[in-house]
Amino acid sequence: MTKRSPFRYFKTSPEIIRLAVMMYVRFPLSLRNVEDLLHERGIDICHETVRFWWHRFGPMFAAEIRKRRVKGMRSTRWRWHLDEVFVKINGERHYLWRAVDHEGEVLESFVTKKRNKKAALKFLKKSMKRHGRVDTIVTDRLRSYGAALKEIGAVGRQETGRWLNNRAENSHLPFRRRERAMLRFRRMRTLQKFASVHASVLNLFNSERSLSSRQNFKLNRAAALAEWRGLYAT
Repeated sequence: MTKRSPFRYFKTSPEIIRLAVMMYVRFPLSLRNVEDLLHERGIDICHETVRFWWHRFGPMFAAEIRKRRVKGMRSTRWRWHLDEVFVKINGERHYLWRAVDHEGEVLESFVTKKRNKKAALKFLKKSMKRHGRVDTIVTDRLRSYGAALKEIGAVGRQETGRWLNNRAENSHLPFRRRERAMLRFRRMRTLQKFASVHASVLNLFNSERSLSSRQNFKLNRAAALAEWRGLYAT
């Protein structure tokens, strides 16, 4: 049985919808910036349409990208870097937990109101359920990590030290740029949704430009763009 196209009730072509979602999630642009850029290309839509599209299709695209990449991740026990970053929602502090592998690819994003053992344990269980167990887990000196790892019997895999967790710290920078462009978040649910979608899109298009030749970078970029254009293609 063939899957029904998610674009079947939309008059706009799937190519334009994919382009709008990619521009908004991948680059530090506002909704109105995307509207203006599409207008220059002869596409007349409202910024609220861009908002609706990313809410409707962003999680679907992210889930499809994640499903394809997780298949190859579970067979390899990698080194994980865990870290949390402060995010304010309506003036109230929340915490965005992130798990990053040794290559800088974001494995999991999880939003909580607190930074205690219960939140760390829930984040670890969610990450391991999707990506499998791991040999080494690098964290900062937050006690919540040690308490959570002790409960699941993985305290011997934890590593802490100065500069060891720079991989996770650097992974926050693209999200921070997007946060400023969006003028922060107003709901915890929206933050969780956008963080998950942004992580998947970032993983797809992140080619480590400084570590590869120009020719390899162009090939990787073209392959990522082709994969994006093939999402839910009929």
